[in-house]
Amino acid sequence: MSNQRQQKPTLTGQRFKTRKRDEKERFDPTQFQESIVQGLNQTGTDLDAVAKFLDASGAKLDYRRYAETLFDILVAGGMLAPGGTLADDVTRTDFCLFTAQEDLETMQAYAQVFNRLIRRYKYLEKGFEEEIKKLLLFLKGFTESERNKLAMLTGILLANGNISASILSSLFNENLVKEGVSAAFAVKLFKSWINEKDINSVAASLRKVGMDNRLMELFPANKRSCDHFSKYFTDAGLKEISDFARNQQSIGARKELQKELQEQMSRGDSFKDIVVYVREEMKKTNISEQTMVSIVWSSVMSSVEWNKKEELVTEQAIKHLKQYSPLLKAFTSQGLSELTLLLKIQEYCYDNIHFMKAFQKIVVLLYKADVLSEEAILKWYNDAHLAKGKSVFLEQMKKFVEWLKNAEEESESDEEETD
Repeated sequence: MSNQRQQKPTLTGQRFKTRKRDEKERFDPTQFQESIVQGLNQTGTDLDAVAKFLDASGAKLDYRRYAETLFDILVAGGMLAPGGTLADDVTRTDFCLFTAQEDLETMQAYAQVFNRLIRRYKYLEKGFEEEIKKLLLFLKGFTESERNKLAMLTGILLANGNISASILSSLFNENLVKEGVSAAFAVKLFKSWINEKDINSVAASLRKVGMDNRLMELFPANKRSCDHFSKYFTDAGLKEISDFARNQQSIGARKELQKELQEQMSRGDSFKDIVVYVREEMKKTNISEQTMVSIVWSSVMSSVEWNKKEELVTEQAIKHLKQYSPLLKAFTSQGLSELTLLLKIQEYCYDNIHFMKAFQKIVVLLYKADVLSEEAILKWYNDAHLAKGKSVFLEQMKKFVEWLKNAEEESESDEEETD
């Protein structure tokens, strides 16, 4: 047997060519642009023909690679340079969004073109949203008429769910805000959005992406007040947006107030100091006593770690509320405030199952502490209660209510005898 090692085979000879599809293709949108422009020039103002052309062209042209170019052409007629001007020395078309008629009907028809295109080529969704964000940043480079058309189209697209309300973040750009471009654009946008859907739908979309609390940013810092926002949008015929923003600010103020209240309680501040602070905040933020007693109740109930055992939590709740009853009393000077508090207690006991059996004991405690009157309790019992846990809570309160009614009758009888 030979001691020589056997030589391993080696690859030699033929050199393999790289497949066409593996080659890195150079980014060159010129030819793509020419094909799209030529097609749009042929279809002209017939938007149904435009939609059919775009549908068919997606099979031949690389929409995925040249999505930005495609959307630039459909909106502005050609590729856009940074800032929003049409790039020099490029083929352009006169049949695009910016050259169309400035009316809602035409913008709705254009929205359908984009809708059909994106439904056909789902991969364009993200690129389309990025395009809208970019166009909003370029607003200063467009004419007033072009901005108006883009605003109307954007409102319709938002209503149809083609794009997310997160695109509005582009309007908070400092330069656009400073020159009033953002606010003026927002007016047109919200008008067309509300025309398609109602304010509740608009509000839901804004909340979904955290835009509901950012609308004030459409104005410069020195004009970022609820009064200025309200006047601007009300004068523009958008009272719905104005009311929505006021409501959002009120919700924000209430959350901050509740947070501060809880901190004061945990520090052990005196009830007198807490009441003074709360009354000042009520004046400042125009919060009613009914709203305030709800906030105080939530703060009181959030300031303690509750026992998980049902038999122990009632005792803990009575002890805790006995301590804080003077604070609740300070904000139940009106019958409506007492009723509001009763409804909050009912809701709390229903939502927190360990408190289901504690409801009657809490109400009796607050009655004895002069927080709740017999009138409010009887009103709640007879016709003002919530549906939540109704049968359980009414049964719990039955004997106490009977006692109240008897006491009331005896009191009336005594008065008659005195007379």
